[in-house]
Amino acid sequence: MQHFASDNYSGVCPAAWSAMQTANSGHESSYGNDHWTQQVSDQLRELFEMPCDVFFVFNGTAANSLAVSALCRSYHSVICHELAHIETDECGAPEFFSNGSKILTASGENGKLNPTSIEKVVTRRRDLHFPKPKVISLTQSTEVGTVYTRDELLEIRNIADKYDLRIHMDGARFANAIATLKVAPKTVTWQCGVDVLCFGGTKNGLAVGEAVVFFNRKLAQDFEYQVKQAGQLASKMRFLSAPWLGLLKDEVWLKNAGHANRMAKLLESEFSAIPGVSPMFPVQSNAVFAELPQTVIKALWARGWMFYTFIGQGGCRFMCSWDTSEERVLALAADLRELMAQYTAESV
Repeated sequence: MQHFASDNYSGVCPAAWSAMQTANSGHESSYGNDHWTQQVSDQLRELFEMPCDVFFVFNGTAANSLAVSALCRSYHSVICHELAHIETDECGAPEFFSNGSKILTASGENGKLNPTSIEKVVTRRRDLHFPKPKVISLTQSTEVGTVYTRDELLEIRNIADKYDLRIHMDGARFANAIATLKVAPKTVTWQCGVDVLCFGGTKNGLAVGEAVVFFNRKLAQDFEYQVKQAGQLASKMRFLSAPWLGLLKDEVWLKNAGHANRMAKLLESEFSAIPGVSPMFPVQSNAVFAELPQTVIKALWARGWMFYTFIGQGGCRFMCSWDTSEERVLALAADLRELMAQYTAESV
C-alpha cells in the first residue's frame, strides 16, 4: 500500500531494478574500478555538460556530510537555512566529519536562503574568536518543497563571491527541482557557482545510493580517502552505480520526478477544495504541507494513512513519489474531506 510519509517509502523503480540485475552477471573489479561505475560517471558528466568528478555513497547523510567536510576546515562554519536537513536531521554528522565545523543557521521565506539572510550571518562577527564562514549549503528542492530559481541562485552566488564562500547543494530531491524548473541541470548548478552537488537517487527510485558530483574538481582532491575512511566505499560498487544507468536512460530520473510532482499538484488541488484546508507553502515539487486539526490528524492515522508532522515549520507533510497513484491521492483527499466535515460539524 502506498503512503505519503516519505518518498523513501517507495520501492525500486523497474528501470533501476533492471539495470542492477544486468550488472549482476559475472565478475567485476571492486571498489569502483568496474566498467559500470565508469559508465555512469561518464553519463553524469554528459548530463551536467561538465568534466566533473563523481563519487557514490550509500546515503544522503554521508553525501552531505562528506561533501561539506571537503569544502571547509574545522575552524570554518557552514551557513544553511534553519530548516535544512544538515541542521535538523543529520545527527551532527556534518560537524563530525568536518572535525568540528560549526553550522550557522539563517531564516528565509518558504524554506529558502536569500542574500540578505546570508550576509547577516557572515557579517555578524568577523573576529578571530568566531568560526569563519566558508560554505553556503542550499537544499534543492527545499525541506518545505519549494524550489530555488536560477535568478535566486545567481544572487546567492554573488554573495558567495563577495565573501569568498563555497556552495554545497543538498540535492536529495534535485530531480524534482529540475522537473519543475524545466531547465538543463547545468543552468542551476555549476553555471550558478555550485561547487558540489549531492544528487539524490534513493528518493527518485533507487534502492540505495547517492552521487556526489564535484564541479570544482580541486575540492575533490583526496575525497576518495574521506569516503573510504567514513565506511562509504562499497566493495561491490557496481550495485550502487549501475542502477543509475536505469535512471539516466531515456530520462527516467526526470520522468519519475515529474510524476511525483504532478501527484503533489493533484493533492494540492484536492486539498484546496476542502473547507478549512490549504497548503502552507507553494507546491513546487513533490511535497504538500497543510495545517490540520489534531483530531483530524489522529483520525487519518487511525485509518492507516502515514504522514509526518515534525518536518518543516509544523503542519502535516504529505510526500508523493515516483510510484504514487492518482487513486491513492484521491482516496486520501476523500478521507480528509469526510473527516474535516465531521470536525466542522462537531465544532459548531
